[in-house]
Amino acid sequence: MRSALLIVIIALSVASCSRFSKVQKSTDYDYKLRMAEKYYVAKKYHYAQQLYEELFPLMKGQPQFEDLFYKYAYCSYHLRDWLQAENLFKQFVEVFPSSPKAEEMEFMRAYTYYRQSPKHELDQTNTQKTIGLMQTFINTHPNSPKNKEAAEIMDKCRAKLEAKEFASAALYYNMGHYRAAAIAFTSLMNDFPDSQKSDEYKLQVIKAYYLFAVNSIPDKQPTRFEQVITECNDFIDRFPESELKKEVENYVTLSKNNLKANNNEQITKTN
Repeated sequence: MRSALLIVIIALSVASCSRFSKVQKSTDYDYKLRMAEKYYVAKKYHYAQQLYEELFPLMKGQPQFEDLFYKYAYCSYHLRDWLQAENLFKQFVEVFPSSPKAEEMEFMRAYTYYRQSPKHELDQTNTQKTIGLMQTFINTHPNSPKNKEAAEIMDKCRAKLEAKEFASAALYYNMGHYRAAAIAFTSLMNDFPDSQKSDEYKLQVIKAYYLFAVNSIPDKQPTRFEQVITECNDFIDRFPESELKKEVENYVTLSKNNLKANNNEQITKTN
């Protein structure tokens, strides 16, 4: 039964390829265009793309060219050839800047970069390009119905960049590079000032500076524990309602106790 089904599938595939081959060999360009449209509507984008590609230089300047260009670009998109799709969406806007479809194509160009945006652990060049192009789209088309979607995509991209920067800062912390971790978490806060996790990042700054002070030589500790206290006071000023406030106050107490112990030690040595 399975063998019979396989034979039928192969036969249909061969027949389909044979029909397409006949279309390709035709010298009737109107017929080829009609068949390209038929394949496009049937979502057989691989076949449609090949016909559109052949007709592309032949239809330039003709009334059908704009629609052909539009569908040719989407063939690449549907076939997940993001680089080719991005290039064609961009070219469409350059060739037809006044087209009713130009706004859509501008959005789709930005969207192809979004489709190429990887997990936060990987290089985020395409994520950054997505944000830039989506922002340009919103600025250029302030009344576009696509602006809500564009803004949501930008938020997702920023969240991905934030996650990547957090992972980098956390790595410094976990490796025991506490000063570097404190600087990295501070940069994270500055780069994403509207983050819902700002108080968590600030607490990580405090923890990192505290461990940096604890692991310092005695002569360096007073200055570094004072920095911890300064960071704690800044936290309390910026996040007075934070649930993390008690933990921060504990670091103030710990730092003051260390300063007191260090001061007593110095007095003992002097005496």
